[in-house]
Amino acid sequence: MGKELLVKLAVTYIEEHLFEEMEIEKIAKELHYSKFYLARVFREYTGGTIYKYIQNRRLTEAARMLVETKIPIVDIAYKVNYQSQQAFTQAFHQVYLCTPQVYRKNRFFYPKQTRLMMYKKKKGLWKEMIWKGWMAA
Repeated sequence: MGKELLVKLAVTYIEEHLFEEMEIEKIAKELHYSKFYLARVFREYTGGTIYKYIQNRRLTEAARMLVETKIPIVDIAYKVNYQSQQAFTQAFHQVYLCTPQVYRKNRFFYPKQTRLMMYKKKKGLWKEMIWKGWMAA
């Protein structure tokens, strides 16, 4: 399997299990690669770590829920796989530069990390990736 396809499969797996307990070991096992190889290839092709991608995707979906629903913040925290509202608030503040409560009051959704998209530029080869909203690791 090519490196580009490995990254695509990793992203697909992450997106399908975004709100579940997920560690790089589990992703690597599912794809039948070592965690070290997967981490290296992912960083090589995206410029960021798998951990940051997962964290930023979860926080982006949390931000969407804050604006589009009335789900209590603590429930959103648990849904996006944080063990406490405090841990969620700290992580959210680092990425969005405000608390979840303030973000909800502003009622404006801004995605910090959209799904990694890969597209074919030349026949048969994955040549480019669109990496919107990437937060530096």
